[in-house]
Amino acid sequence: MDYVDLRSDTVTRPSDGMRRAMAEAPVGDDQYGEDESVNLLQERIAAMLGKEAALFVPSGTMANQLGLKLFTRPGDDVILSHETHMVWHEAGAGAANAGVQFTAIGTEGLFTAAEFLAAVKPAGHMMFPPTTLVAIENTHNRCGGLVFPQEDVSAICRAARERGIRTYLDGARLFNAAAASGRTPAQLSAPFDAVSVALSKGLGCPVGSVIAGANADIARGVRMRRMMGGAMRQAGILAAAGLYALDHNLSRLPTDHANAKLIATRLAGLRRVRLDLKTVQTNIVIFHMAEDAPDAASIAARAKEAGVLVSVFAQKKLRAVTHLDVDEKACARAADILARVIERA
Repeated sequence: MDYVDLRSDTVTRPSDGMRRAMAEAPVGDDQYGEDESVNLLQERIAAMLGKEAALFVPSGTMANQLGLKLFTRPGDDVILSHETHMVWHEAGAGAANAGVQFTAIGTEGLFTAAEFLAAVKPAGHMMFPPTTLVAIENTHNRCGGLVFPQEDVSAICRAARERGIRTYLDGARLFNAAAASGRTPAQLSAPFDAVSVALSKGLGCPVGSVIAGANADIARGVRMRRMMGGAMRQAGILAAAGLYALDHNLSRLPTDHANAKLIATRLAGLRRVRLDLKTVQTNIVIFHMAEDAPDAASIAARAKEAGVLVSVFAQKKLRAVTHLDVDEKACARAADILARVIERA
């Protein structure tokens, strides 16, 4: 069956142009700093994010783990929003690798400086684990691809800096946030000590993320990457996909956002669906089934039989993600199929 695959923007396959770029990439041994393609990708991403240096890593999860290890010690407290990727989608890595505990605050993936300050645990307390890091996810995956308001970002990071707390941006889909907000990636990244971006999501690359920050932090990150098994050799074959994506796939992200809105608008009109269109700001559509409707797993199974793949996020919660491998026609067909499945369930 020819599925419309909306499970994630990670399901994309390299285009012919991207494959050619990968095949022709200048390479060397990245462990010796001699891979031209990796070096160029790191330099370009650092410049785009307004940071001194950057490091290419195999995955967004590894980038996030580096962010935790750079700025915390075992037993520290990390403040972040509810339902973040670090807590829900990294197999407990924050506890296993960095040894930290998480304090989740706010609502619907967002929080304010006041909520942050209320949750901060002071250093030197006889019982409390010290808060040493605040992490923000932008866009926020499990809350529908929300763009974190930059005014709140600035206020949170300013409050953290005044208290000696480091700041990290999980910007796996930061390029989507930039496209939706009209701000540059550098503007969105400016308040943070370190920021990561994914190449394998909206940009359509087969592998990779990049973490950027100060020279000293990224230099430490090189050793930590090796400790985690993320050191690579002729990685320019992979980095070339990222370079190609920066040149060809950034400008088309608003198309994914429009297609997500198309799907959301179709589903929001259904009686058995709960979906706030204001939350559909980028390429992710989170929708909830009503109490009298079948559960999410049943809807996903029936949709698959009809040719549409979506993700189950909770008993009554589903996710659809648009990307460069599904065009407007495919998304319209998927929306109609999903609506029909839900109405007949």
